Amino acid sequence: MNYRFHNLLGAPYRGGNVVITDNSQLISPVGNRVSVVDLVKSETVTLPCQSSSNIARIAVSPNGLFLLTVDDKNRCAFINLRRRVVLHRITFKDSVSVVKFSPNGEFIAVGTGQLVQIWRSPNFRKEFFPFQLVKTFAEFRGRITCLDWSPDSDYILVGSKDLAVRLFCMKKFSNEDIKRSTEKKRSLLKPYLLLGNRDYAVGVFFGVDKKTNRVCKAYTITHDCYIFSWVCGSEGRYDEMEDSNAEPTAPQTPDQGMVIDSEEDVDGPVNGVGSKRKCVEKKEGGFEEELDRLLHRRKWELARKDCFNQSPAKLTACDYHKGLDLVVVGFSNGVFGLYQMPDFICIHSLSISREKITTAIFNDLGNWLTFGCARLGQLLVWEWRSESYIIKQQGHYFDVNCLAYSPDSQLLATGADDNKVKVWTVSSGFCFVTFSEHTGAVTALHFMTNNHSLLSASLDGTVRAWDLFRYRNFRTFTTPSPKQFVSLTADQSGEVICAGTLDSFEIFVWSMKTGRLLDVLSGHEGPVHGLQFSPSNAILASSSWDKTVRLWDVFDGKGAVETFSHTHDVLTVVYRPDGKQIASSSLDGQIYFWDPVDGVLMYTIEGRRDISGGRLMTDRRSSANSSGGKCFTSLCYSADGSYILAGGSSKYICMYDVAEQVLIRRFQITLNLSLDGVLDVLNSKNMSEAGPLDLIDDGASDEEDGLLRQTRGNLGYDLPGSLPNRGRPIIQTRCLRIAPTGRNWAAATTEGVLIYSIDDSFIFDPTDLDIDVTPEAVEAALRDGQPSRALILSLRLNEDSVIKKCVFAVAPRDIPAVALSIPFKYLQRLLVAFADLLDSCPHLEFVLRWCQELCKVHGSSIQSNSRSLLPSLKSLQKSVTRLHQDLADTCSSNEYMLRYLCSSNCSSSSE
Repeated sequence: MNYRFHNLLGAPYRGGNVVITDNSQLISPVGNRVSVVDLVKSETVTLPCQSSSNIARIAVSPNGLFLLTVDDKNRCAFINLRRRVVLHRITFKDSVSVVKFSPNGEFIAVGTGQLVQIWRSPNFRKEFFPFQLVKTFAEFRGRITCLDWSPDSDYILVGSKDLAVRLFCMKKFSNEDIKRSTEKKRSLLKPYLLLGNRDYAVGVFFGVDKKTNRVCKAYTITHDCYIFSWVCGSEGRYDEMEDSNAEPTAPQTPDQGMVIDSEEDVDGPVNGVGSKRKCVEKKEGGFEEELDRLLHRRKWELARKDCFNQSPAKLTACDYHKGLDLVVVGFSNGVFGLYQMPDFICIHSLSISREKITTAIFNDLGNWLTFGCARLGQLLVWEWRSESYIIKQQGHYFDVNCLAYSPDSQLLATGADDNKVKVWTVSSGFCFVTFSEHTGAVTALHFMTNNHSLLSASLDGTVRAWDLFRYRNFRTFTTPSPKQFVSLTADQSGEVICAGTLDSFEIFVWSMKTGRLLDVLSGHEGPVHGLQFSPSNAILASSSWDKTVRLWDVFDGKGAVETFSHTHDVLTVVYRPDGKQIASSSLDGQIYFWDPVDGVLMYTIEGRRDISGGRLMTDRRSSANSSGGKCFTSLCYSADGSYILAGGSSKYICMYDVAEQVLIRRFQITLNLSLDGVLDVLNSKNMSEAGPLDLIDDGASDEEDGLLRQTRGNLGYDLPGSLPNRGRPIIQTRCLRIAPTGRNWAAATTEGVLIYSIDDSFIFDPTDLDIDVTPEAVEAALRDGQPSRALILSLRLNEDSVIKKCVFAVAPRDIPAVALSIPFKYLQRLLVAFADLLDSCPHLEFVLRWCQELCKVHGSSIQSNSRSLLPSLKSLQKSVTRLHQDLADTCSSNEYMLRYLCSSNCSSSSE
C-alpha cells in the first residue's frame, strides 16, 4: 500500500520559463510541480515537492545543485535538485516577473514589482534567516520585465515597463572612497540609462570580447521586434546627463581594479541584514581612474538598430549565447528566428505553431534550442546545426478523459477532449505516438491482449483500432446511424468489440476480424457509461444511468441474463481480476459489490464522507453541507483484487480494503490553490459584498498582446463568455487504472496524468521475524555453505539487497535443489526480486533459470493461487517481454551484419 507520487504525464509544459543545467537536464514548470527531462537518456521525472499555486518563474544555480521556484502567489521555494527536497522558503511582497542567479552563484536577482532585489543565495546550512537581502534598486517607474548579470557578477542590466534599460553596479563604496572621489555618493550609485526604445524590453544581455572575456557590448531586445546593439567607445569619464531624454553613448572595458569582499562594511544594514564589501585597488593610478573603469560610469553608444520584420506579431521570448554571439527570438505568431550577431545575419527562421512562443533558451554549448508554447502545452528541443529534434513533446490541450494500461504495463494510453489518443512509455514518461484521426472527444480506451493494438471510442460515432507497430488506424467500427460512444471493452480472445452509447442507450457488438456489426444489445434506459467483459468467461457487464447493472451473454445471444437494481444512477462498473465479483458505483456515493454467479449483493461501502472535500468558488454552501460531487465516477481493482481504488469530482482518491470494507488510505492529488475545489473553507479575507474577489473581473487584461485566457472547454475550464469562476479549472479525477503488475497506478486528473508507484527503497516489511533472523545470521549461513538456509532467512528478513545477494550466492548447479526448498509463502517475494533483477543485472541466463525451476517446482501451487500471485507474475512477464524485444532487435541486426561480412569475405576470396 506504500504508493508514492512518481511522475506526471500528459502535460510537459504549461507556462513560465524553462532552464537547462549540466547541458542535458531540462527543467520546466508544470502547474505547481517541476519536471526534469534528461535530454541524453530521454527520460523525464517530476519532483515530488509541490507549490501552493502554479509556478511562474524558476532559476537554477550555476553549479546545478539548487533550484529556485516562484509561484503566482509570490511564494518562493529553494530546492536541492539532487535530493529533491525543499531547503528554504520565502514570500515576496510583490509579483515576481524575473529571477536569476549570479554567475558566481553568490547572489540571486529578483524582479518584484518595480524593484530589483539582490539576495544572498542560501546554502545547505540550516539558518533561521537563510535569505539575506543585500541591495535594493528602486529607480524604476514600471514593472521589471528582464535582467541579466555580467560574467563577473559585478553589474546587472535591467529592463522595465517604463521603456528604459538601466545598468547598475553591484560594488559598494565606503565613506573613505567617497571622500577620495570628487563625485557625490549619489552620482557614483546612479545607474546608466540606455534609452530609445518604443516598447518595453523582453530581454537584455551583456556581450563579451572573445579575446579578453571582458564586457564590451550589450543587447536590448524589445517587444515591438527590435534589437538594439550597444557598444563601448573610447575609455574615459563622461559628464553625467542631467536631461533624462538625452541619448546615451560609448563603450568600455570591464573593471579589473575593484573586487568584492564580503567581510568589509557597506552602507550599513539593509532590511536588518548588514552586508560588507570593500573596494581594493589592484592597479597603479589614482582613484578617479578606477572610477572611470566602472561600467555604469562609462559612455555607451548605440551601434545599430535592427528589426525582425514580424509585424503585426510581437516578440515574446528571447535568449542570447555569449560564447557563440547568437540570438534566438520567438514571436506571438509561433515563428522563431536564430541570428548571428553583431552583423544580424538570419541563420534560421521557422514556424513551430500558430500560438505564441512563451520561452526560448540556449543550452550551455549553444547547439540546442528549447522552445515552449504554453497554450498548446508544447515543449521542443531543436538542434539547429543538424536541423533535427532532440525531443518534441506536446500534452493534451484539454483534460485527459480516459486511460488504459498495456497488458505488460510498459505503455499507457490517454484520450482527451482534444480528439487525440497518445501513447506513453511509462518508464521514460515520453509520448512516442499521437493518433489524431478522431473528430470528436475520445471517451474510452482499451488495450488488446496481444499488446500490439489499441482500441478507442469517441463521440464522433466511431470505434477505431490502432496498430502500435506501424502506427496506423487499421480498422474503424461504425453504426448504421451516428451514435456517441462513451464506453468500450473487448473479450479476452480479442474477437468481439463492444461499445456503449450516450444517446441511444444501446450496446453495439462488432467482429474484430471482419469489422462487421454483429449485434445490438438493447434494454438500458439511460447512457451506458460502464462496460467490461468478465476475465473468466464471456459475460458482459454494463452499467447505466437507469439505475441498473446488467449482465449479457454475448456469444449465445441470450441477451440480458441478470439485472442488478440500484437506488440511484450507476456511474461505472468493474470486474474483479478473477471474475468472481463485480463492483459498481452509484450517484449516492456508495460502492456495491455483487456476486455475478449467485446474483446477490455481497456488501456495500459508504464513501460520501471519504470523497467529500473542497469547496468551489461559486458554491453557496460549505463543502460539508454540499451534496454535489460526492460520488465515485471511476473504480479500479488491484491486480490481486484485495483492494479497490475510487475517484471522482474531488481532490481525493480513496483506497478501500474489499474484504473488510474499510478505508485504507486517501490520496490528495494536488495542493494547487490555482485550481478550484482544493480548499475546504474559503478565506473570509477574500470575500466582498459582490462575492469572492477572485471572481470579480477588474477589467485588467490577464494576457498581453490581446490574447484570450487559456480555456479548456467543459472538462474543468469554462468557455469565455460565461466564466462563472473566471476560467479556474476544477479539480477532479476522471479515470483510474492500476497496472497489471500492481506496481503502479495512474489517475487522469485536472493536473494531468499522475503516476503513483511503490518505492521499495523506503519499505521494510519483514515476515516471520524473530530474534534469530538477522543480517548476521544470513552472513553466517553463507560462510557455512548453506545457500538454501541463507535465502530463506533473507526472505523472512525481507530486505531486497540481502535477498539478491543470497540469490547470486547459489551455484547454477544447485538452483533446482534450492528452489525445491523454498516455501510457497515466500514465492511471491522471490518472483518480485527476479523481476527487478531482469531489469538491472546482466546475468540473464542465471535469473531465467531460477524462474524456470521455480515454475517447475511450484507449478500446481501457482495455478491454484493465481489471484494472489498475479501482480508478481505480471511484473516478471513485463521484464521478460522487454528483454525479448531488445534481444530480438540485437539478434536481427547481428544476423544481417554476419550475412554482410560473409558475403564480403566470399567476394574478396573470389577476386
